[in-house]
Amino acid sequence: MAESNFVDYVKIYCRSGKGGRGSTHMRREKYIPNGGPDGGDGGRGGHVILRGNRNYWTLLHLRYDRHIMAGHGESGSKNRSFGKDGEDKVVEVPCGTVVYNAETGEYICDVTEHGQEVILLKGGRGGLGNWHFKTATRQAPRFAQPGEPMQEMTVIMELKLLADVGLVGFPNAGKSTLLSAVSSAKPKIANYPFTTLEPNLGIVSYRDGKSFVMADIPGIIEGASAGKGLGLRFLRHIERNSLLLFMVPADSDDIRKEYEILLNELRTFNPEMLDKQRVLAVTKCDMLDQELMDEIEPTLPEGIPHVFISAISGMGISVLKDILWEELNKESNKIEGKVANIAHRAKDMSHLQEELKEEGEDEDLSYEYVNDDEDIEDLEDFEYEEEDWEEDKK
Repeated sequence: MAESNFVDYVKIYCRSGKGGRGSTHMRREKYIPNGGPDGGDGGRGGHVILRGNRNYWTLLHLRYDRHIMAGHGESGSKNRSFGKDGEDKVVEVPCGTVVYNAETGEYICDVTEHGQEVILLKGGRGGLGNWHFKTATRQAPRFAQPGEPMQEMTVIMELKLLADVGLVGFPNAGKSTLLSAVSSAKPKIANYPFTTLEPNLGIVSYRDGKSFVMADIPGIIEGASAGKGLGLRFLRHIERNSLLLFMVPADSDDIRKEYEILLNELRTFNPEMLDKQRVLAVTKCDMLDQELMDEIEPTLPEGIPHVFISAISGMGISVLKDILWEELNKESNKIEGKVANIAHRAKDMSHLQEELKEEGEDEDLSYEYVNDDEDIEDLEDFEYEEEDWEEDKK
């Protein structure tokens, strides 16, 4: 995976901008004695904003940009001049990106739509200038508010692919072959296990110009939810799929047993995945005749649609498309609702360090901030009063 351009897991240090301090300037002009306070407000610190972009399909562009920092707000000046706001830092991420706190494992936000913007860290508010504190009994205040401090956080970004149909099966079940047969995708196909090491997306054409997206997920083995094989690395991509297509080869010793093993791995990883619609495809059926298929059919799992297919000969492909389209368009299975109702769980802190090490993201990304503004007052000695901010709005 080190040589692959498919990056779906990164750890990044983020820091918003601090607010600019208010000015304590006193108006001094030749013919205006006792001009009074006219110090302006400080500018707002820059936000760190995540924006969904459908033109990105991995987090590769963030792998080598590990420190994301917004600009600081400038201080206010005389004549009630406001300081310039700090520059916002907008980070483009692929749709389907989920963000977690790297220190606590807490779920923070989710970006699922193109153009969707989420403020990850807010910039500090600028401090009020001394003219805000002028009263009848205090006509020359020689103090102002410092800007609010910046926020900083180390986050984990995970990409969970958005697709209508996800292919679930053991290695060499024919998933990549099916994807290449029904779409223009060109996944790697070979006769050894774990040929697919990264998810592949393909657009499947249907009747009357309609289409849906199919995702080829790397093979799952028994114990994958506990870290065996490719482990949890790609199980998270299945969470984003509206419908799951289970694929079991016709030459398996027990089709029902293999289906139950796959279902149990998904249940162990995330029990909510069992709420998704499921379809069973028995693959590699070009070696079977009708009599054998009739014998196999009673042994198949009950309660889910099934179809016998062969991606090589094209057997059952059109029937499979009809079933998938019908299941996708059920009112209870709209992808918008499925995506919106995903309950993202917090990271398991007992395994987080192992997960980071496995993903190669266990390095320390801490950043030492040097305060280059010598005349800023001690923030701990100044108490923010909400009334002061409200006066500024009026």
